[in-house]
Amino acid sequence: MEVVSEVMAHGGVQGVYRHPSGSCDCDMTFAVYVPEQSSAGPLPVLWYLSGLTCTHANVMEKGEYRRLAAELGLIVVCPDTSPRGDGIADEADNWQLGTGAGFYVDATQQPWSQNYRMYSYIVDELPGIIAAGFPADMERQAIFGHSMGGHGALTIALKNPDRFKSCSAFAPIVNPMTADWSMGALETYLGADRAAWRAHDACALIEDGARFSEFLVDQGDADGFLHDGLRPWLLEEACRKACIPLTLRMRAGYDHSYYFISSFMEDHLRWHADRLG
Repeated sequence: MEVVSEVMAHGGVQGVYRHPSGSCDCDMTFAVYVPEQSSAGPLPVLWYLSGLTCTHANVMEKGEYRRLAAELGLIVVCPDTSPRGDGIADEADNWQLGTGAGFYVDATQQPWSQNYRMYSYIVDELPGIIAAGFPADMERQAIFGHSMGGHGALTIALKNPDRFKSCSAFAPIVNPMTADWSMGALETYLGADRAAWRAHDACALIEDGARFSEFLVDQGDADGFLHDGLRPWLLEEACRKACIPLTLRMRAGYDHSYYFISSFMEDHLRWHADRLG
């Protein structure tokens, strides 16, 4: 693991790291914030998954999580959103596919399947690196994310309910099988058989029997993607039918940006800290 940078912030260390990934068959970059309380022992881990077009850096620079993470004693891990580099499949003129748009799935279709294995990277590979290289209590993990990353957080939590103590999301894509800006990616990565898509769709997973203890979702009602891409009321209906507790908060006047995310970041960190113990 290569140290790209490490700087002190709120008494802790904000680092950026690079490593050769077996899952993605390329070098991958991720960010980790470690509070100073780690000197007394391992700390719980909160995973943040970013949205379309983002890297690890967007939330690191705009998310405003470090002050409270330092206060609460939370390690915050911010992975990249896709493989990157020369020779890796991409559609440069399509922001909804390829670089910056891994959708947290393991692609099964060529040429994407060689590198686009973000589900395995987040669930299997990167946790091993965090456990080995950082003062992390891997028995206390939580996950959240934004937009495409909210989709990733919800689906990963639903498929790994014993690993994560809590899950929340900002403006998640809750039903990517039917959303305008995700159907193309699912078909490209997973093939035309829509049955294969269900394992990467929060609403479909719940319909098919997956369960999680509870969810917290914040959504801006001035979000330009609300009706065509996000549609949180579909998650609300799926959770209601499955008796999964969901707190859905529609935030008046807020859009899809990091101005929205940073406004409610403190709420989410405190919510996760309460459940991580």
